[in-house]
Amino acid sequence: MIERMERQFTLLFLFLLFSIISFSQQEKSAQAYPKIVGFTSILHPIVTFDKNGSSFNFKDSYTVGIPVGINVLKSDKIGFSFEITPYIKTEKGMDKVSNFLFHPGIMFRFEYGFTFITRMAFETSGRYGLTPVFNKILIRTKNVNYLTAISVPLRFGSDKPSSVGLGLQFGISF
Repeated sequence: MIERMERQFTLLFLFLLFSIISFSQQEKSAQAYPKIVGFTSILHPIVTFDKNGSSFNFKDSYTVGIPVGINVLKSDKIGFSFEITPYIKTEKGMDKVSNFLFHPGIMFRFEYGFTFITRMAFETSGRYGLTPVFNKILIRTKNVNYLTAISVPLRFGSDKPSSVGLGLQFGISF
């Protein structure tokens, strides 16, 4: 089963990589829609709250997410985002991939580089939920945009209490 999932993930990764390369080499006019944009970033979960209290990243362990995705922009106002995020956890001198997140969502785009993304969340840990994301493009260049985001993951399931968290993300879109 794990080998099958590894093959599927490898095929998905290769498809995403090929799509990003293909679309980045095509000439597009500034206002041509639909438009496809790739992105990658680093996500630092900061804190998670549940009925048992709070859990802070960096305290006893360090977890980092590496989101990679594709945005399909329908217009200047709306789009669809497809994101996958592996999480790596370091604890007591050991590190491992601790979770994998499938994270599709609808993008609501506003003026001045602000975007609100309503993501569904499906984790290999068995958790599921929603993640509102508040995104802001900080620097625009001809080839890439530099961005930051604040995420608020709401999670349920897997015989754990419901939780809400806060994360900080930095990345590029191209």
